Amino acid sequence: MGRGGRAPPKGSDITRRQYALVVTDVDGTLTDASRRLDPEALRCVRALEDRQIPVVLATGNVLPIALALHRSLGLTGPIVAENGGMLWWKGADGRDRVRRLADRRPALVAYRVLRRAGLPVRRLFTDRWRESEVALEPNVSVAAVRACVRSHPIAVESTGYAIHLMERGAGKAPALVRALAPLGWSLADAVVLGDGDNDVQMLRAAGFGVSFPSGSPRARAAADYVTKGSYSLGFVEGLKASRVLGRTGSILE
Repeated sequence: MGRGGRAPPKGSDITRRQYALVVTDVDGTLTDASRRLDPEALRCVRALEDRQIPVVLATGNVLPIALALHRSLGLTGPIVAENGGMLWWKGADGRDRVRRLADRRPALVAYRVLRRAGLPVRRLFTDRWRESEVALEPNVSVAAVRACVRSHPIAVESTGYAIHLMERGAGKAPALVRALAPLGWSLADAVVLGDGDNDVQMLRAAGFGVSFPSGSPRARAAADYVTKGSYSLGFVEGLKASRVLGRTGSILE
């Protein structure tokens, strides 16, 4: 299923387009069900970069984790981290550039409200490096969190791996607009792959949006194409379906 309840037909315009870049989530997209990076998915990423198709990481992870992965894989695209709260790119002078796109203070206030209300929320270990949001362990219901902070100016997003408290208006899609515009691109030029509720906006705006059976119902509904394989198997399948690596879509051609 995809937008409208089905995948685009084979040979349709959406699969004949030549896309300029790939935007991908990390956890559950480049990884298997145990959050281990999939060697085949990483080979596909390297094949894209070798063909001068930039790969952009758009992740809920903190920037240090995303930047380590970016450098290890030799990626050339910008990074959107913390669900759009942090943007990294390489400047024209070759130096690292970082911009914080969201204010963390509303999220910290909301976290204290949750604690005072008696919800047993716990911040992720990686929150010590987080600059623009608060991420909680997924040990409480998203509905309970939203009900408790509904009067506060924050958004609550679930990735399946964490519950994120973010300033309203922040998100992967707005951050990607900021990241891609100076390069002359938009999300309409991209194949976008993701599996979480926090990926919905960027999947809807994508030239070709891909999600997986392991993705959330909202992510699957927002995608143009839902793969047969889950997690990183779906990542590889989705790239082939998009034909971003060539007319036949073969990773090895």
